Amino acid sequence: MADDSITPIQERTQERAAPPPPVPLSRAEHWFEVVVFASRWIQAPLYAGLIVAELLYAYKFLVELWEMATHIHKMDETVFMLGVLGLIDVTMVANLLTMVVIGGYATFVSKLDLETHPDRPDWLSHVDPGTIKVKLAASLIGISSIHLLKAFVDVANENPEHIKWKIFIHLTFLGSAILLAWTDKIMQKDKNHAAEN
Repeated sequence: MADDSITPIQERTQERAAPPPPVPLSRAEHWFEVVVFASRWIQAPLYAGLIVAELLYAYKFLVELWEMATHIHKMDETVFMLGVLGLIDVTMVANLLTMVVIGGYATFVSKLDLETHPDRPDWLSHVDPGTIKVKLAASLIGISSIHLLKAFVDVANENPEHIKWKIFIHLTFLGSAILLAWTDKIMQKDKNHAAEN
């Protein structure tokens, strides 16, 4: 039985608002799109290579730690502090690699089925290219801060010109991170506004 509450004008409006039927794809176009979509797996070996690089960084960390442990009695406070800062530097680079591997793979290659995993990092719940860029920028600022701190600790053996460049690079990273965070905030605001409408 037809709904008498709908007027002819409303029927014409609904007909105009109805989306057009999907145009069937040709076989060639279908297979080309399959290949394009599958091309994301080309990045998988790149992330595998970064995992190998992270293993090498772990090895470098252990080597430096062993050097410190075996020469601790011969080190003065400045040399020991530089060694500790070097270990922190290696750790922060490893954190950066982990973030790129997990975040990049989950964003650009394939979804990670970790919804019920007890050790799932909190930042994976809102991974997107904008978030990854901001986190990478923050990591680079941290690494740059360590290098700058190492230069100030060993300022007697540092070239003043090199210190100036390190400060300039650090400020550049800081400005870039602020700009990225501001841009990401605007994009999120626009996305939320569009979702509400």
